[in-house]
This record gives sequence, structure tokens and C-alpha cells, in this order.
Amino acid sequence: MTRHPDKRMARPVELCIVEGEQIAIVGDNAAGKSRLVDILTGRYPLLQNEVHYDFGPDAQPLVSDNLRYIAFRDSYGDKDATYYYQQRWNQHDIDDEMPRVDGKPIIALSSGEMRKYQLGKALRSKPRVLIIDNPFIGLDVENRQLLTSTLETLIREEGMTLILVLSKTDYIPTFITHVLPVEDLLVGEKTTREEYIASRKPLPCPMLPTELHDWIIGLPEKDLSAIPFYPKHGGEILRFNDVSIRYGERTILSHLDWTVREGERWALEGRNGSGKSTLLSLVCADNPQGYACNIELFGHRRGTGESIWEIKRHIGYVSPEMHRAYMKDIPAIDIVASGLSDSVGLYVRPRPEQRQQCTDWMRVFGIEQLADRTFLSLSSGEQRLCLLARAFVKDPELLILDEPLHGLDNKNRARVKEIIETFCQRRNKTLVMVTHYQEELPACVSKRLTLRKIDN
Repeated sequence: MTRHPDKRMARPVELCIVEGEQIAIVGDNAAGKSRLVDILTGRYPLLQNEVHYDFGPDAQPLVSDNLRYIAFRDSYGDKDATYYYQQRWNQHDIDDEMPRVDGKPIIALSSGEMRKYQLGKALRSKPRVLIIDNPFIGLDVENRQLLTSTLETLIREEGMTLILVLSKTDYIPTFITHVLPVEDLLVGEKTTREEYIASRKPLPCPMLPTELHDWIIGLPEKDLSAIPFYPKHGGEILRFNDVSIRYGERTILSHLDWTVREGERWALEGRNGSGKSTLLSLVCADNPQGYACNIELFGHRRGTGESIWEIKRHIGYVSPEMHRAYMKDIPAIDIVASGLSDSVGLYVRPRPEQRQQCTDWMRVFGIEQLADRTFLSLSSGEQRLCLLARAFVKDPELLILDEPLHGLDNKNRARVKEIIETFCQRRNKTLVMVTHYQEELPACVSKRLTLRKIDN
């Protein structure tokens, strides 16, 4: 393959992937990994027919039926906004024609369940070349192990050629034989897995510049005593009293009791499909079943007359479901500003001081240069950083972070982890975080709630 003559792709290179090689394409967020895959799959046109596949003199040419590409963008809908943010929780709004998996509408699948479904669908066709974008993120430990074993079997018994696109490169499966680095839209030299691992340098510590750490610590403390419904220092922020959630015959949560006090830092754990995102949707008032449950937020029973928007003012939230809902191509800074009014999209133009607030938090997350870029033109990792800045922009008292490092490269994962840790050093800050990777949890997390998947 020779490089497309982009202004940052002026130097032609030749890439050869031979039968028996299993490739990992690695690089930072926005490095150009997806662009390279688009070239390999024919989605990004070259000036000449510069991509060739050769499986030997007796092999048939590679055609679309022999190649599968799975890109895990967190989307159920499309750019026409056929999916809206709360639709997963509003089951009565789901079209009867929507595809179902094991009896559940596809929109009701968790992030990890969606990945399992897409992978299974692709693998059933037994492709000769399979390209998978970030296959392990969103999967719990057991499903990551199962996927690894399945791919090893297909390589060994079916002779499949596998190309993985990885942002998280501290784990590269042992079945990978070669690594292809991409940086700033430049394709590097293909090396063996062992050579690549040996050449990696440790990340600098800390990843968050000192001035930004100090800026977060120095943010003014809010006068919460002026808020009628807010509990006293150390009081209950959240209480679930015998909460059960069912959709038809399916039980998601069963008789759950849980109390979170101000200043506590929780890890919410459980296998794919165990109800973690459903639980958080109840906290954030996105799930209508929350009004039929005995749930207290900031010391008040849900549904007793409090304003949803007044409650949301004190909650910063990011999740795979939220990422799915952001399909409007508006400037990145407007995405961040939408967190000030808790809108999906920007409905009120921010005042100048609010715009500065957005710029400041974009600088914290290292994306201030993206302020005027439109959201859909960003890489998936850059989009996630925008949504994280959106969650922090109003300096919330309760942070709800559902797989916040999802799709981030090693540098950004380390930086965001430090941001969370620094933010939680401040008074009156409470954290609930979901991740399937224990090393992603900040050191301040000291409490855990583990959900068990209910067999229905």
C-alpha cells in the first residue's frame, strides 16, 4: 500500500501484510488509525489502485464477502438522530420492527453486549480477513478472555488474518505477530510484537501539568448551605431502598439497597448486562422507572416535587449511552457548553464567562485546540474527551462516570485518571465510576458495589 497524497501523507510507503501475520495497528487518539483502515477497506479512495491483496497463486481474490470490518462507534442510531438519549430506558418508544437479540431489542443491549453481538455476527460468516476496531473495550474480564480464545481458535483452525486497531496498547494479545504504529497520519515501520513491546517507553508522570492540577484544586468552593434540598456535609447523597427494575419478563435489578454519602468514592462493578448503566440512569433521572422506585437523591425522595433540572445541576455524567446520543455536528465547545444546561445539544448560547469556563475545562483535558472543530469530524477518542469536559464543566458535586476512559489512548487514559483523582481531592465531591479495568480506577476509590447478572 502506498500512502494517499494528503498534505501530511506526502511520503509514500509500502505496507505488506502476508498470510500468517496477525497485525495490531496502534497509535494515539486521532493519529490516523481509522484513516488507514478506511484505505485498507476501500472506504477512503486512493488516486490509483494502490491496495492489493494476494493470498498465493491458488487463492481467490479478496472480495467484500471475504473481509469484515467492525468499528465500535457507540451508536445505535445515525446522523439523522433516529436514536435519542433516553430511548434505551423508554421501552415504550422502541419500534416493534427494531432487531432483537435473545429476546431483547438491540437498543436495550449494554455496551459490552452490543460488542459481543456485532462480533458474533461477523464471525459467523468466517471471513478470511477480519479488521476489528478496539475489540476489548467495554467487555468484562470473562468476555475479554472468551474473545481472545475465540480469535486464537479462528486463526489456528480457519487460517483467518486478523487486524486489530488498538488505542489501549498496554495489552496486545499474544496471538498478534506484528505491530504497525501510526502517528500524525504517518504509517511507521511494521515490527514484531516483541520488538514493539521492548521499544515502548514509560509514560511521564504526572500526565496532568502542574498548573492545571493547581487550577482544579483552586476552584472556588460552592456555598451548598444555600440549596434547600442539599444535605449537610457528610450526609446522604444517594439511597436506593429495595429497588427493582423489570422490563416485561426481564429483571434487571432486584431488591437493591445502596447508600452513598457525600465525599465517598465508589466503583460500580459487574459483568456485561448486570444492570450498571440501568442503575446510573435511575440516579440521573433518565429512566422513567425511577419515579416508581424508592430512590432518594441529595436526601429527598425522587418524585416528591423537586425539579429534575435543579438536581442535574449538581451531577456530572458521561456514559456510552450519552456518546450514542451525540450525533449532531456542532462545534466541540458547544458540546462542552451543553453540560451547563444538561441538554443533549446546545439550546442556549453560553454567555462569555460561560464560554471561558468551557475553554478552561477543554484545556484541562488537552483539547482546547478542537474548540471550533465539529463533533462528528473528531476521532472517537476526541469525542469522549469532549464529553468528559462536558461532565466537569459545571464543577458538579456528584460525578457519575460510566466507562469514562472508553476508547482513550494510554496517554489520555493516564491524564483523565489524574484529573478525576485531582477533582476528588476537593471538599464535597462524590464519585461513582464504572470500568471493567481495575487499573483505571483512581486511587481515591475506596468502596465497591458489585451487581450480579440475573438469569431471566
